[in-house]
Amino acid sequence: MAESSMVVENKLSQEELAEILEEEAFLIKQSGETPEIAYYSGLYYLFEDPEGPGLRPEQVDLRILKKAVFERYKKILMRDLKPANRDRRIYRGLARSIANWHRLKKYCEKEGFDIEEVRAETVERLLHFLNNEVKEVEAGLRESSINCSFSELIEFAKELGIREELLPSGLKKLCKNL
Repeated sequence: MAESSMVVENKLSQEELAEILEEEAFLIKQSGETPEIAYYSGLYYLFEDPEGPGLRPEQVDLRILKKAVFERYKKILMRDLKPANRDRRIYRGLARSIANWHRLKKYCEKEGFDIEEVRAETVERLLHFLNNEVKEVEAGLRESSINCSFSELIEFAKELGIREELLPSGLKKLCKNL
């Protein structure tokens, strides 16, 4: 009996439910480096938290939240491939880009997202970043910000579908010797 009264108490309109899910998606998109943690925190809030709406999984289409995780991973990946961010506190470097690419790829495989759109943008951004980095370092405008080894960078490029000969010359000396 208590269970049926709980269902009545927690019955939300479609509009209210959509608003709650949009708020959770917003929190995921604004989360830190691991958006899946924010996703699972959101699930706890939606389904188990005494302060939450007390929803049941069958009431909720989680695609909006899963898409928010995808978008957040993409945003942090692209952030570290933007030359203008190299001197900002938010910048984590190519080593983190590589790690975030692997996280995003694994997430896409698990949740059925198509990573090819992100792959194409990542290729474009990585090549731009590397060409810019080589040009600026060789011109004496800055120190190298590349925080991974040359072999890690080559492996990342190959995984993205970039042949080594398409990478800028002079790149190896800018990489960390790990």
